[in-house]
Amino acid sequence: MDYLERDYRLRHRQDDLAHFRVAVGETDLDVGVRKDRYGKELVELTEKLVRKYRGQLEEYIGMDPGFLKSLLPYHTRPGAPPIAVTMAGAGRAAGVGPMAAVAGAIAEAVGRDLLKYSRDVIVENGGDIFLRTRRKRLIGIFAGKSVLSNRVGLEIRPGDTPAGICTSSGTVGHSLSFGCADAAVIVSPSAPLADAAATATGNMVRSGDDLEEAVEFAASIPGVTGAVVILGDRLAVKGMIRLVPL
Repeated sequence: MDYLERDYRLRHRQDDLAHFRVAVGETDLDVGVRKDRYGKELVELTEKLVRKYRGQLEEYIGMDPGFLKSLLPYHTRPGAPPIAVTMAGAGRAAGVGPMAAVAGAIAEAVGRDLLKYSRDVIVENGGDIFLRTRRKRLIGIFAGKSVLSNRVGLEIRPGDTPAGICTSSGTVGHSLSFGCADAAVIVSPSAPLADAAATATGNMVRSGDDLEEAVEFAASIPGVTGAVVILGDRLAVKGMIRLVPL
């Protein structure tokens, strides 16, 4: 975790917010809230929220194992919890299985609940971010060993949020990817959709020649507002993206 924190987790933290970590099972969140709203009670509430949503998914998967295993678009059974329905819908929109949206879905579910307590909220879950902000933010892009890693970032304005900013990589981390992109970054009002679309977009990249096609594909998914794909020293951008040097 030290390597990952140095190279991407610290890149989204904001000086005006109080950040804290909540880890439950495989879920490891970095949460940022207004400093005047931070406290032990909010940390404890955040952990309860994570356990709540993880519990809903674990219970549903116990009844529907195909939800966990499918790498293809999937339909949930009647009575599935809303978070599972949302994940499946995001997967179908992007052409991937529902678990491709899990990190973004948990980040957004927790983040939206925390908006009741803080007007500014950032929830990062393994490189996938839910963000609501009242001021302009800069989110750095970590792209592994690419020469562009931590050299460019996304400018996010209040009117762009709530938003999901999710990243898939074939060269960084343990998430399943069939491509070799150093970073496929998707922006959407829906974090689950951004997460699923990042996976699908990253899967398309086998060489630098695939970057343009990958961002065109991402931009064609309804609900996706922008995409950035990085491989080595090459980068492609499509949509409503404000890319700035760091």
